[in-house]
Amino acid sequence: MNLNQIMNMIIRIFVRKGVNWGINKGVDLAARRGKPAATMSKADHQTAQQTRDMAKRARKLARITGRIGR
Repeated sequence: MNLNQIMNMIIRIFVRKGVNWGINKGVDLAARRGKPAATMSKADHQTAQQTRDMAKRARKLARITGRIGR
């Protein structure tokens, strides 16, 4: 491996982590419907948890679909 390949690999790792972090934050914000966690009622917390669970299942399904498609 030359230095260019190593640098590209490291950059890809950080970009992937950053994109995943941003997506997770966006899903969490959408699940909470823009409300701060401190001001949410118990029903709001349950709805937000269900939304996060659905997003997690969607990510798993996308991963499985990608594996099947290969």
